[in-house]
Amino acid sequence: MPWWGIALILLSALIIFAALHFAEKNKRPFKRALLSMCIGLGSLAAVDLLSPLTGVYIPVSLLSVLTSAIGGLPGVTLLLFLDLIL
Repeated sequence: MPWWGIALILLSALIIFAALHFAEKNKRPFKRALLSMCIGLGSLAAVDLLSPLTGVYIPVSLLSVLTSAIGGLPGVTLLLFLDLIL
């Protein structure tokens, strides 16, 4: 997938999340949506960095990065759960 396709997916998710936050009457919907996406990416990075200590390993691929960016912290939890059962 080209880089602009990935950027388009992430930008679309940001706009959709901002619209959802706007519908919930939040004061700063774009900030909240961007923060949610950054928390998801940060938690994926934390799981990847702590994998030698914990033994839990999620391979960092396009799918896992998009899942953690779009899903946020629940997306990373889903990846951890799938790693546990598979």
